[in-house]
Amino acid sequence: MEELAEAAGITARTLRFYRERGLIAPPRREGRIAWYGEHHLARLRTIAALLERGHTLNGIADLASAFESGRDVGEVLGLGEPTEEEPVRLTPEQLADHFGDQVTPENFAAALELGYLATDGAEIVHVSRRLLDVSAALVREGVPLAAVLAAAARVRVHADALATLFTDLLADHATGDDDIARLRPLAKSVVEAELSMALDRRLRALLKS
Repeated sequence: MEELAEAAGITARTLRFYRERGLIAPPRREGRIAWYGEHHLARLRTIAALLERGHTLNGIADLASAFESGRDVGEVLGLGEPTEEEPVRLTPEQLADHFGDQVTPENFAAALELGYLATDGAEIVHVSRRLLDVSAALVREGVPLAAVLAAAARVRVHADALATLFTDLLADHATGDDDIARLRPLAKSVVEAELSMALDRRLRALLKS
């Protein structure tokens, strides 16, 4: 315990307090010897970084609990299935760099529920670099992360409906797997064009009001 505390730059008393609060996992025991590893040190450094960003110990404890109850990365990403999205691996500190003090237990749980985030050992995995960048940009523009995630849940419903429409269309008229793969970009182009025109209409109406 003293060696771990020294490596983390804290006192053994502080480390004991963190253990009692459940902020770090118990050590591996061999008889009367307690072994701490790199994952314990990584968690302590994460706690220090979050405290520096203004998070409270209660908030960090809730966040740690949400993190540890998150879905596995394989479950969320559907490993082996085709995807155009690029997953991003993040430490908790890097996640805080993107979203600041809005990395709350509630927002973390909402992102897990959406499937935007998953856990892989001591790392967090965001399912899509594009979605991560857009979400962070919206937060920087002053949109609360909770509102971004709530909107994302609504978008998911409409996106699933559109995907169902096009997969049904392709299933009815495509003659083979090669045709489906070739026609997939055409379906995306239709959605992008229609969304672009819909945004134009809504923005014109907004500017006139």
